[in-house]
Amino acid sequence: MTGNMIYFDNNATTKLDAEVLESMMPYLTETYGNASSKLHAFGWQAQAAVEKATNQVAKLINADIDEIIFTSGATESVNLAIKGIFEAYQSKGNHIITLKTEHKAVLDVCEYLEKKKGAVVTYLEVDREGVLNVEDLKNAFNANTILVAIMAANNETGVLQEIETIGNLCEEKECVFFTDATQVIGKMRCDVQEQKIHCMAFSAHKFHGPKGIGALYIRKKNPRVSLIPQIHGGGHQQNKRSGTLNVPAIVGFGTACEIAQRDYWEINTHISKIKNYFEHQLLDIEGLHINGGTRNRLITTSNIMFPTVPNLKKLTSKIAFSSGSACSSQNAEISHVLKAMKLEEEEVKRSFRFSFSKHNSLVEVQSAINLIKESISY
Repeated sequence: MTGNMIYFDNNATTKLDAEVLESMMPYLTETYGNASSKLHAFGWQAQAAVEKATNQVAKLINADIDEIIFTSGATESVNLAIKGIFEAYQSKGNHIITLKTEHKAVLDVCEYLEKKKGAVVTYLEVDREGVLNVEDLKNAFNANTILVAIMAANNETGVLQEIETIGNLCEEKECVFFTDATQVIGKMRCDVQEQKIHCMAFSAHKFHGPKGIGALYIRKKNPRVSLIPQIHGGGHQQNKRSGTLNVPAIVGFGTACEIAQRDYWEINTHISKIKNYFEHQLLDIEGLHINGGTRNRLITTSNIMFPTVPNLKKLTSKIAFSSGSACSSQNAEISHVLKAMKLEEEEVKRSFRFSFSKHNSLVEVQSAINLIKESISY
């Protein structure tokens, strides 16, 4: 809580952990070398720090260290993955399969490839709870399919897709499976080997790491994924993404991964408790509905459709929450995710996202419940 303001917008970004900041500070002040400088101690220290952080990131998702590429964030990772894979596999085909409920980073890239590069994109439907029917995916494959891009958990609703099933199907069809796992990593267990994920985007600031740093996992074997780099200049990071490494942010990213793995059960038990209490108390309100249902959803996320539009001036003066994706807040259009889930426009306008983290308390949740009930009965 900041002053009298309750922060329930953790799917947009999270509070930086003190332990993460502490790990970053030496690389912002005294140990400020370039990790690519090979002839002196400043560079060696920076490189050692990057190697340690890379190992921490890789360990969290059960990847090899040479399968991790650092980027400026998940949006860059998405662009590198989809554009890079499309360019690398054009000789095999030009067909991409994705969902109508994907993050705008994925949808906008797909639209760009359609308009400018000759891609053919299939946008699959989801049901009322936001879940893909895997049979629809099976039927969407054709001889030209080279890439399936389906997110692990939706940023607006928290709805989870059957990632392992999708991964197995992609291996059977011999095409690349990319997932935007930005809302999953650091919150749920993720094993890229078990889940048959070939390529995966994620970002540190969604689980108490610094902003401006993300990663792309690119599988090296069984199958080996190829992609064409989108940023050139120096051949950094195995020629996949050139540019001077952001050492302090990478160090913070690694620490955030280590904390997420170390404290997983404690964090998830706490968030489950407060989120369940929040929803159970609000479901007493006649006509209130949880978008995305009660199954197959992140424990951090509650997308609530109220019976009427609440007194937003009253609510937003006390609670930080969202009407959709923070990443598309400049866009006045209503949520494309909820529209794809077959909600009427009027229902979408009554829907709001509350997202929780380990820093939230039951006291904050109770205060929010009281405020929400007051805002509906005004």
